[in-house]
Amino acid sequence: MSSSTTHPLLTLPIDGMTCASCVKRVEKALKAVPGVQQANVNLATEAASVAGPAALPALNAAIEKAGFALRQQDLTLAVEGMTCASCVGRVEKALKKVPGVLEAEVNLATETARLRLLAGTGPAALLEAVARAGYQARPQHADGADAARPAWHSSGWPVLAAALLSLPLLLPMLAQPFGLHAMLPAWLQLALATPVQFWLGARFYRAGWAALRAGSGNMDLLVALGTSAAYGLSLWLMLRGHGAHALYFESAAVVITLVLLGKWLEARAKRQTTAAIRALQALQPDRARVLRDGAEQELPLAALRLGDTVLVRPGERIPVDGELLEGHSQVDESLITGESLPVDKAPGSRLVGGSVNGEGLLRLRCTALGAESTLARIARMVEQAQGHKAPIQRLVDRVSAVFVPVVIVIATLTLLGWGIGGGDWERALLNAVAVLVIACPCALGLATPAAIMAGTGVAARRGILIKDAEALERAHRVSLVAFDKTGTLTEGRPRLLALEGEPALLRLAAALQAGSEHPLARAVREAAQQRADLAVPAVTGLQAVPGRGLRGQVEGQDLALGSSRYMQELGVDLAALQARAQALQDEGRSVSWLAAPGEVPRLIGLLAFGDALKPEAAAAVAELHAQGIRTALISGDNRGAAERVARELGIDEVRAEVLPQDKARIVGELRAGGRVVAMVGDGINDAPALAAADVGLAMATGTEVAMAAAGVTLMRGNPALVADAIAISRRSYAKIRQNLFWAFFYNLVGIPLAALGLLNPMLAGAAMALSSVSVVGNALLLTRWQGRAA
Repeated sequence: MSSSTTHPLLTLPIDGMTCASCVKRVEKALKAVPGVQQANVNLATEAASVAGPAALPALNAAIEKAGFALRQQDLTLAVEGMTCASCVGRVEKALKKVPGVLEAEVNLATETARLRLLAGTGPAALLEAVARAGYQARPQHADGADAARPAWHSSGWPVLAAALLSLPLLLPMLAQPFGLHAMLPAWLQLALATPVQFWLGARFYRAGWAALRAGSGNMDLLVALGTSAAYGLSLWLMLRGHGAHALYFESAAVVITLVLLGKWLEARAKRQTTAAIRALQALQPDRARVLRDGAEQELPLAALRLGDTVLVRPGERIPVDGELLEGHSQVDESLITGESLPVDKAPGSRLVGGSVNGEGLLRLRCTALGAESTLARIARMVEQAQGHKAPIQRLVDRVSAVFVPVVIVIATLTLLGWGIGGGDWERALLNAVAVLVIACPCALGLATPAAIMAGTGVAARRGILIKDAEALERAHRVSLVAFDKTGTLTEGRPRLLALEGEPALLRLAAALQAGSEHPLARAVREAAQQRADLAVPAVTGLQAVPGRGLRGQVEGQDLALGSSRYMQELGVDLAALQARAQALQDEGRSVSWLAAPGEVPRLIGLLAFGDALKPEAAAAVAELHAQGIRTALISGDNRGAAERVARELGIDEVRAEVLPQDKARIVGELRAGGRVVAMVGDGINDAPALAAADVGLAMATGTEVAMAAAGVTLMRGNPALVADAIAISRRSYAKIRQNLFWAFFYNLVGIPLAALGLLNPMLAGAAMALSSVSVVGNALLLTRWQGRAA
């Protein structure tokens, strides 16, 4: 009989193959993966068939190394029935065994499983795998609504019913210290405890049995074993004729009641941690007022199309993202960007769906709908961050995987130790029950995700979007923040800062720039508009000289505006203002020249442009220094200009004259010596540096490419949000450490006390419930954080 095992073929959809040599390269890469017995690649179907026990991540890595990519898809499942960290480990293990699963990450706090799958992998096998593990799952809709569906323990009626049945059992015990002896008859104790044990506590048996069938254990198994032991001992003593005072029905009933109460409180607290997502989802109106065929119609958002003209009346919430076509107003964007003051909007301004219109009637053109809207993308980023695991959670998962079996061993040893050593098997059983009950690992499972959810939620309300838990955890260790200059520390919009030459210089330059959309042209026009006494004449014969400047006729004279090189080509003598121009350029200013070319070219003057520093930039750098963090400036400007900006802001290090392609290399150099570097930028050329940094922070006022490369997005262009992002990371990580301490503390202290007979099962149940509630409650303290950025 052959010892080899036949493995089913795995089909891998592959992108990027264009020719026969591609096929050979992929086949060679796959056959080199340990465990691959057979690999055939088909160019027509753009897929590879692989047989053998090789792991899918290894196959994926081989394909990427060969220069190609697996077609992948993401799927989120809402998972019901998880109660502790052991449940998380079992669901993850079950999902990772399903063919086609590249990654699986399960989160107890959000009760979701996030999956990275081969394209075309259906959910049926995944749902079946979760069911075999003892849980229920369903695909979660893109809007996250399924995840918000309340679980059974979100309802308060089981807690109330259990409390009403358990209270009569508990009251006689509470009254005994006061000399009151009113113990209920044995049959009445049995009648009250039985529905609590087998009706309200049935879910513990179901989930515990599912865990056993899967060859594992969880909190439900511990509760079921412990309370069943107390109930069974009481029933046995009752049948042997022992009096009512010798029974322990109240222990079993009260423990189940306390566990139910703890899960209910925990569910309420977890709902508060997802308040940020629900608040964002509630911002968008259901309907919009649209102009179609010259008539105004009120339509549901699902009926809108890109390019539709939408009307927004004063005081209404803006329904969609758009570009303002007509109207002026102030718009409150505080719930989206964290900006406390209303923002002025004029034609051409960008409007964000969910913000509130002020006093003006607005007409806008719809530019984004549904999942592509700013609001939907923000909610999706926050939800994804809350669903991801922080690296520290992986250590907790490894501990939890062996926790329940170890607890059962300890409980067994406690039973045998007390029973054999002391001969009191009744007390031995109660002590073993106490061990089982207090050792619930649910606090371990909630310690990290509860803090991550609270931290990302409060950050989102302040306009800080944290893409993943890893970025949130890593940011607390940042020791140096490197800033891009333009658009990050500066306004990103050039202004006319200096004029040197004839009095008519600004009037003539504004005439030449009247029809140009160049940023410098807009700066000249804005400066001219601020002079009420300045009449800008008309220009004729205007022509652009590519790479040089502009030329045209104003008031009968030929004028040219442009660079030094252009002036030299026209024969214009710049000597009179050359020293001043050099001084301005050393300060980082851009210089343009205006001249009247002709037989005897005449210099009219120079215009100097600069990008003003943001008002909050200096305070942002000061706040980072207050946190003990050094700062650096990475700029393409000449050294003199870069150092001037650094001096104004108090920045510690300067890297000047850096080419865009070298920014990532500079970030790598800054990381030398073990420094943890955060990079802040907004442009396409910043994307490699943002990705190379330990933590990338992108301004949402910049490009989509920069935001995609960064782990954190700042919804406002305020650099002070950088310090706030690091502050919330530090607070969140502190909460994680505190939560893990308390979760381990309860078990390290409680289990020995229970094993030594110093805790009865009811106190153990109360301590176990308190551990989960305290962990989530401690995480919720993060919601009080306000931040410093205005």
